[in-house]
Amino acid sequence: MGRSMRESISYASGASEQPLLGTTIPRFFDRIAAEHGRREALVSVHQNIRLTYSQLAERVNELGRAFIAAGFAKGDRIGIWSPNNVEWTLVQYATAKAGLILVNINPAYRVHELAYVLEQSGCKGLVLQNRFKTSDYVAMLGEVCPELETAAPGALRSEKFPQLNTVISTTESETKGIFGWREFLALADGCSEEELAARQANQDMDDPINIQYTSGTTGFPKGATLSHHNILNNARFVASIMNFSEDDRLVIPVPLYHCFGMVMGNLGCLTHAACAIYPEASFEPVSVLRTVQEERATALFGVPTMFIAELALPDFADYDLSSLRTGIMAGSPCPVETMKQVNELMHMTEVEIAYGMTETSPVSFQTRVDSPLDKRVSTVGLVHPHLEVKIIDPATGAIQPTGVMGELCTRGYSVMLGYWNNEEATRAAIDSDGWMHTGDTGVMDEAGYVNIVGRIKDMIVRGGENVYPREIEEYLMTQESIEAVQVTGVPDLKYGEEIIAWVQLRDGETTTEEDIRDFCRGRIAHYKVPRYIRFSDDFPMTVTGKVQKFRMREISVAELGLKEIRTA
Repeated sequence: MGRSMRESISYASGASEQPLLGTTIPRFFDRIAAEHGRREALVSVHQNIRLTYSQLAERVNELGRAFIAAGFAKGDRIGIWSPNNVEWTLVQYATAKAGLILVNINPAYRVHELAYVLEQSGCKGLVLQNRFKTSDYVAMLGEVCPELETAAPGALRSEKFPQLNTVISTTESETKGIFGWREFLALADGCSEEELAARQANQDMDDPINIQYTSGTTGFPKGATLSHHNILNNARFVASIMNFSEDDRLVIPVPLYHCFGMVMGNLGCLTHAACAIYPEASFEPVSVLRTVQEERATALFGVPTMFIAELALPDFADYDLSSLRTGIMAGSPCPVETMKQVNELMHMTEVEIAYGMTETSPVSFQTRVDSPLDKRVSTVGLVHPHLEVKIIDPATGAIQPTGVMGELCTRGYSVMLGYWNNEEATRAAIDSDGWMHTGDTGVMDEAGYVNIVGRIKDMIVRGGENVYPREIEEYLMTQESIEAVQVTGVPDLKYGEEIIAWVQLRDGETTTEEDIRDFCRGRIAHYKVPRYIRFSDDFPMTVTGKVQKFRMREISVAELGLKEIRTA
């Protein structure tokens, strides 16, 4: 920890003897595949697929050649809309090989959100799973892109998305304009290994390689644009702090579309030649514990909600979890008791808390195995290597003394390139000195440990998903009976927070709570649908007419008989 103990200010920098990697993801990938070719790299339990690093490299190169043969140029954007599977990871590495920018699309997104992301990012291609559970991804795409029914694969001409010309299924396709997976891979014959190598060589570590959409306070998601340098280094340091080696086997139940799965999980394993394991396409607590047992996993990731669900299984004690050593709990505040149970009952004696945000690739803080127990369960740990952090007075920008609450800011290699095609939002987030303003409120102690207290703005964290009320409010305002609406979060034992909408109806209009939820279902992501609806003719206001969301939360908590949750 490179911070002076003499100065009692809330600033810390992460000293490290381990230098930053100055390379691209595909170059690093090739090195690991060459050195550890026979090691198991990827296991997808639900697909019954196992790949060594050599086999993974062979498949990645084939897909990379197919992308180039299909006409994708360096810098083109290609979306992926799918739950966890081997194809997701092949696309992750193959797009990097071909110099394409991967656009992660949340599998919970519906038509409205899909259309916005495709248009805002200017996607030229889209890889999607045909359907999953109740989500028919092909039907939703067809709703906004009816030309798919008559187009030839790779020759789509969409009125709404003029740049989108290629749609690829992760399996087979029944729709005329969508490539089946094997059909698309056959295009690889039109691109030589030399062409792929030349494309790979024509990349710089600071090139954008990934866009991840975060919900926006303006009501629209913003595309955090990340480089090779951003995410490769962050993944490596997360795994290094966990003491990862090629002998580790990590179970990844968190979604790959998020940094937790794609960066900390997939790339974290790659940087140490470890094995990434997907128990299911999406989270199922039984499959997680069964996979840990059968695969003799040494590490497990999850948001607190996932660990709580695993611990609550009636037959939890029947699973042999003795192979577990470490893991990471992140995404939302962790209840102290849950942390202790994971430590003791799941044998994860080295489990760590991580904190960050998509815009910082993602991790800025992580607890350490040798940290005092109270710091491991009550803080988000110490600053990451090669990063600077400070806590400032939001009003003046001055660095706060230690022990004084303020806004947490981060600076260093992990800060995103910016929000895709959104200079105004980028300038609002990253100041002229390079500091990323997180919007989170924290307190730093004398030793540099940070406790995240809350959020300056009103973001809700539900089960590890960031939800911005403005986005839900703007959608609900399109319902004809609603005059005004305000959305906030209330505490919830399972998800950390749940969503409540205060609704004011137009004169003479009537509607029910269920009518409003039905208006949301299938049109916005399921985790954004309000759990609670409160009809009200007036909202708590300041004297200047601004809505007091903290008062809304207080009133809602009291009326619903909820309790604030003590968290680590």
